[in-house]
Amino acid sequence: MTAREVLSRLGQDAEVVRLTGGVVNAVWLVRGTERDVVLKTTENPPRSLFQVEADGLAVLRRHGLRTPDVLDVGEDWLLLEALTPRPPETDAFWESAGRAIAALHDVRGPRFGWDHDGWLGVLPQHNAWHDDGHAFFAEHRLLRYLDEPKADAVLTADDREAVERLCARLPEIVPAAPPVLTHGDLWHNNVVSTEAGEPVFIDPAVSWTWPDVDLSMMFCGTDSPARFFDAYHEVRPLDGGWRDRMPVVFLREVLSTLAHEGDRWGSLDYLREVLRPFRRVPAGPPGTGSVE
Repeated sequence: MTAREVLSRLGQDAEVVRLTGGVVNAVWLVRGTERDVVLKTTENPPRSLFQVEADGLAVLRRHGLRTPDVLDVGEDWLLLEALTPRPPETDAFWESAGRAIAALHDVRGPRFGWDHDGWLGVLPQHNAWHDDGHAFFAEHRLLRYLDEPKADAVLTADDREAVERLCARLPEIVPAAPPVLTHGDLWHNNVVSTEAGEPVFIDPAVSWTWPDVDLSMMFCGTDSPARFFDAYHEVRPLDGGWRDRMPVVFLREVLSTLAHEGDRWGSLDYLREVLRPFRRVPAGPPGTGSVE
C-alpha cells in the first residue's frame, strides 16, 4: 500500500495538513472523523526505513520513554498517533524531558552497537558490535560518512586528515563510558507534546552508545533548552567538562548532514571550526621544525 492509498483509506473527507518535518520526510496531519493521525512518507525510501523507526519507538517505550503510538507501517509510510507538534516552551516541559532522557541513559547495554543496522535520515546507521566505545564512535559515527558521495564532494584532503586525527585522539576528549540506550537523533524538534503538556519523543535512531550522543544533539542544536540539562544533571550528574566535548561529539550529526545534503546550514564551516585544533600545522622555514 502506498502513502496515497493510506490517505484514501483514511477517508475521502479527511482534512490533510502538511506539517513541518525533518530533512528527509514529508509529514502530514490527517484530521479524520474518529481521530487525528500523523502520516510520514518519503519518496523511494530504503526498504526497512519505517519498520526500523517503528521498532525503535517500541524499544524506547518498553524502557520508559513516552513515544507516539504506531498505528500502522508500510514500506514508504508510517502512521502515528497525532500529538502537539509544537511543545510548550516552559521550564516544566523541558525539565520533564531532561529527567526522562536521564532515566533512559540508565539503561545499560551489553556492548556498543545494536543487533542490526539502522538509519539516520536515509543513510545507514552502522551498528556492528564493538567493545571499545571510542573505536565504535570513530569508525561507525564519524569516519563512515567521509566516503558518502555528497560529503566526499565538499571535503578536502585536509578535512579528512583532520577528522582522522580527531578520531585518534578521542580517548583524550571523551571520557570512557559504558554503552547506554540512546534515542540517537535527539534534537529539540524531535520532542513533541501530549495535549496535557507531557514530552513525547519521536524519530529515533536507537543504539547502545555514549549518552553524549543524545546530549550533543540537544546542546549544539538551535534553541537549546537550559532547563533540560539542569534536570538531567539532577538525575544523572554531568562531569565538569561535558560542555567542552559537545561540539566534537556533535560532529556525527554534522557529517551526516554533509552526507545527506552537502554543504548546507553552515555545516562545513562548523566542521572546520571544530577540526581546527586537529589540523597539521605546515612546516616553517628550514631549521624551525613544525608544530602539530
